[in-house]
Amino acid sequence: MTRRSPNLPGRDRRAVRHAAPAGSYRIAADRHVAVVGGGIAGLAAATVLAERGVRVTLLDSASRLGGRVSAWELDDGRTMSRGFHAFFRQYYNLRALLRRVDPGLERLVPVPDYPLQRPDGLRDSFSNIPRTPPWSILGFVAQSPTFTARSLLGVDVRAALELLRVRFPDTYSAYDGESAAALLDRLRFPADARDLALEVFARSFFADPEEFAAGELIAMFHTYFLGSAEGLVFDVPDDDYDTTYWAPLGDLLAGYGVDVRLSSPVRAIEASDTGARLFLDDGVLKADALVLAADPRAARELAATTASEELVGWRERVARTRNAPPFVVVRLWLDGPVAADRPPFLGTSGYGPLDNVSVLERFEEGAARWSAGRAGASVVELHAYACDPAVADGGAPLDGVVAALEAQLRLVFPETARLGVVGREVLVRDDCTVIGPTGWDERPGVRTPSPALVLAGDWVACDLPVALMERAATTGFLAANALLERWGVQGQEVWSAPMSGLLASPRRRDWTALP
Repeated sequence: MTRRSPNLPGRDRRAVRHAAPAGSYRIAADRHVAVVGGGIAGLAAATVLAERGVRVTLLDSASRLGGRVSAWELDDGRTMSRGFHAFFRQYYNLRALLRRVDPGLERLVPVPDYPLQRPDGLRDSFSNIPRTPPWSILGFVAQSPTFTARSLLGVDVRAALELLRVRFPDTYSAYDGESAAALLDRLRFPADARDLALEVFARSFFADPEEFAAGELIAMFHTYFLGSAEGLVFDVPDDDYDTTYWAPLGDLLAGYGVDVRLSSPVRAIEASDTGARLFLDDGVLKADALVLAADPRAARELAATTASEELVGWRERVARTRNAPPFVVVRLWLDGPVAADRPPFLGTSGYGPLDNVSVLERFEEGAARWSAGRAGASVVELHAYACDPAVADGGAPLDGVVAALEAQLRLVFPETARLGVVGREVLVRDDCTVIGPTGWDERPGVRTPSPALVLAGDWVACDLPVALMERAATTGFLAANALLERWGVQGQEVWSAPMSGLLASPRRRDWTALP
């Protein structure tokens, strides 16, 4: 059941509360759940289950928690991560998880602006824009050099109004078969503004716009700009992800008695009406239920190991999910500072493979300490999304991408041409999901045909307008809820941005069944 509530998680009065299954708060019987995956989805599921008294074993093949938002120590006080992540104000469920160890979210600091810069000198800014629709739209058009009132004259108005008439989850299915690029073509979206739509939204999913679902892009327009009063404002942790949140969450889980097993790969799984079995290097782990919260490739591999007849169709749907092209992160420790007026995060378009630049000492305590100890030297991070698949092999194409990224940095921040590089870390990964233009209704959701097996992760279908880290946290909560409901235990409420657009036709009831 979905209801509006006066106890809002943010400033948006239209935010929607999706009530949790009712029941007792603590479980009465001894129940054991195995959670595979120590990223956001797995941490969310494990936290809710452990809070209700469920015995939990959390397993991850990595040596640290955080999954695809992990961070780790290097040397000389330096750290490395998988790249910049924006913690938007609409991430109600992720924030609810973080509040377990940071009740006031004091370790999240706001980023005042994250402009999008192009080589022709045009720059879009997201600061000083009203946050409540429709004033947010009007305010942005009034100040944007690319998305101007004049450029809107060529837009197909009738098609554009679709963006204000969305209703979830119907909208996801309604646009099945259309790519993000095709949608913008059909809208006759202004050419100069396409970079804004595609670079800020589509490429943040590590996807080529031709391979990215229009429904997902529309959901992002709605969630961040057209339907939510939280605005395009986001926060970032004040230090590396592990120090601020994942290590404290690991300590919290340990305090609940959760058996956290890192560097513990799961080789195969089985699920039936009577429970689940996990095949490990050192034996078999039995549980009453299993939350599969691994990254999409690992989840496909584990799903393929199940032999249950009731899971045949489900295995096929999981097998049809696919990964996004690889991305590259280059972190540079420079021997001098970048200009004082550089923003902490800058999106770029038209600079070869460079998608964004972060100046880490502006918000990370560890980077700031390193910088302060070297007369204000800078720590800069470069991202390239949707790279050539050959880059993942670590050969010559990677060397070319790294060289191109650093060359483009010198164009974006000319002062860096005079600075030396005293440290360089390069990371390549291809373990993110891509939500393609087709097959939305066939994507696996939280529930599976087996009552002892549930899914969680940003690759898992969810009826709510959520994505990326927020979809991971949301499906983690929903996976825990699905198991708790079986056992008569109260689950975790979840929240979302409004389920419908400003011009959506009214319904007699505003509710949706959660997966």
